[in-house]
Parts: sequence; structure tokens; C-alpha cells
Amino acid sequence: MFDLDKFVEECRSAVKSVSSHMSVKALLEEACSEPNEVLRALGEPSKAGAFPIYNSPDLTILNLVWGRNMSIMPHNHEMWAVIGLYTGRENNIFWRQLPEDAENDIEAAGAKSMGPGDVSPLGKDIIHSVTNPLDKLTGALHVYGGDFFSVHRTEWDAEDLVPRPYDIERNIAAFAAANGE
Repeated sequence: MFDLDKFVEECRSAVKSVSSHMSVKALLEEACSEPNEVLRALGEPSKAGAFPIYNSPDLTILNLVWGRNMSIMPHNHEMWAVIGLYTGRENNIFWRQLPEDAENDIEAAGAKSMGPGDVSPLGKDIIHSVTNPLDKLTGALHVYGGDFFSVHRTEWDAEDLVPRPYDIERNIAAFAAANGE
């Protein structure tokens, strides 16, 4: 059975002992190997949002719920992340930065579709965009190697791929819009 408090403590301990995200990946793989247990512990998602479970300067754990058919533009985190799905589907497009003389700043470089039980580590320099392709909410545990809410990052406009500072308020508003707010 998934114990959220134990999971948080194990992640805190892992981050203190090893700077790599691979130990957290192993913890999330264990947790998400039984996605229905995570779903039971967190509850059936009822609205889109990034719900903090734990936040400190070296670790953030979110229950991230994607709205129906919701998409978020390309962005980076400037820290490692590990994503584990417990319900729904999350489609990631991975992007790579291009040389300064290129027409665009980034280009698509790969993709991964995740379902319940899937876990994906993202290195510090990864750029990705996310879509929930389903007409239902998608829930995932997102674990970050830092304070997700205070790190300066970059996002790229979805239409012209022009970079700009990441706007957390705009992204929070996207989740509210997915809820019809």
C-alpha cells in the first residue's frame, strides 16, 4: 500500500544522500508500480492543478493533475525531475535547443507517451511540452530536485517557439482555465 508520508520522507532522504535523481526514480517506480494504490492515497482527481505535497529548497513533490485535453507549451525546469503517472495519459514532446544562427530556438527531438505506472526521469537541461490527450483528468506525481516555485526557467511560445521567461502565473491560469474557472 502506498504511504504518502513515507514516500515524502524517502525522497527527502534520497536527495540528502545522493545528488542524482536516479534514487528518486527508483522510489517513484516502486510507488507507481501499483498506480491504483497511489490513486487511493491521493484520491480521484477532481480538478486540474499543481497541488504541492512537499516543498523545500532542494525538493518539490507535486500531485500534478492535467485538465481534459490540456497542453502546456515547451518549457525547462533548470533542475532534474521525475514524473510518475497514476491515472490517465501524459504525452511529452522533447525539444532540443538549436544554434543561435538557426531559424528557431528549439526543435522537436523525440516523444514519449506515459500511462498509469510509467515513470520518466528528466535531466536538468531537458525541454519538454506536455499534453493530456484524454477527455478526462490525468494525475501524476512530479518530483523535482529543487524549489519548483522559485527557480527562474524558460518557456517557449507554442506558436512561434520564441523563448521568454517562464511565467508561473500564466501556467497556473492554464490549469484554472482547464477547470472552467
